[in-house]
Amino acid sequence: MENKRTCLYDKHVALGALISPFGGFDMPIQYTNIVDEHQAVRQHCGVFDVSHMGEVLVCGKDAARYVNHIFTNDVRGIPDGKILYGMMCYEDGGVVDDLLVYKMADDRFFLVINAANIDKDWAWIQQQAKDFDITLEHQSEQYGELAIQGPEAEQVMEQVLGIACKELTFYTFKTIGDVIVSRTGYTGEDGFEIYATPYYINECWDKLIAANVKPCGLGCRDTLRFEVGLPLYGDELSETITPIMAGLGIFVKLDKDEFIGKDALARQKAEGAPKKLVGIELHDKAIPRHGYNVLKDGNVIGEVTTGYHTISTDKSVCLALIDSQYAALDTDVEIQIRKKTFPGTVCKKRFYDKHYKK
Repeated sequence: MENKRTCLYDKHVALGALISPFGGFDMPIQYTNIVDEHQAVRQHCGVFDVSHMGEVLVCGKDAARYVNHIFTNDVRGIPDGKILYGMMCYEDGGVVDDLLVYKMADDRFFLVINAANIDKDWAWIQQQAKDFDITLEHQSEQYGELAIQGPEAEQVMEQVLGIACKELTFYTFKTIGDVIVSRTGYTGEDGFEIYATPYYINECWDKLIAANVKPCGLGCRDTLRFEVGLPLYGDELSETITPIMAGLGIFVKLDKDEFIGKDALARQKAEGAPKKLVGIELHDKAIPRHGYNVLKDGNVIGEVTTGYHTISTDKSVCLALIDSQYAALDTDVEIQIRKKTFPGTVCKKRFYDKHYKK
């Protein structure tokens, strides 16, 4: 089956982007190089095409109750214009997907899901809706999406795109006609995401490129999110990696009456998860990669989920899922890279400080 293409695909090709499959789409991985694009976001501003993400609209009398049924976080009592992060889980606590929920009104919620999981998520969302008075609308084809990220993002939004956004605080949004503008992102920097028609997204992209805002690919999107400890579904979350294992219990509201997976997650929180996601810093320049074994005294205790030589801090580090008994900070471990082992130390999962506008 052929990969899908976003509404900006031809623009990426014209800019000479390296295109590669991701989540069922042909996506730009880099335009110049990952380091340049990464640094542009950390120091100035960059723009990402994230039109591959999926969108689902939930409307109706039971919308809030339904969202709370499938979502680990709690939408009760939050104001219109607020966004929550959380997970959809299976009964055993494994993760269907992590997602953002935008509250538009008491009876209207906008869900943003991961590109690689769109078909699976849509099937799951429909399957759980039977006992609720709601309508579901799969809107992924209707929206393009841009992420404008970096310390100069607010200035770029206002001066280049003419979108007033100073009043937005972190994880809030507003609608301007058919356009949704949120103060969100996946880089650890201040930034915004714009959901709109493909035509409008193309207009915005052209204005940003004409104003010399750096186009950024998925390569640096991964290095940026990794440095600040943000999870990627399929690496740090999955059907077998629960939110508790991943250290995301803050987004699991066990005081709700019910949600899918609540009992399993409550049990895991009370008893302790068998595995835990940790950071590991190597004492060497070797680079740990996804799937490499983590060892303690020669025995395998887990594996790397994501690893890089960080661009912002110049260190070889990784996130790894390991047996909980070895997860204490400053525990000495080894990582097997091909036929050699390299010493490392368990550290915090955030390798670089976030710079959000609260």
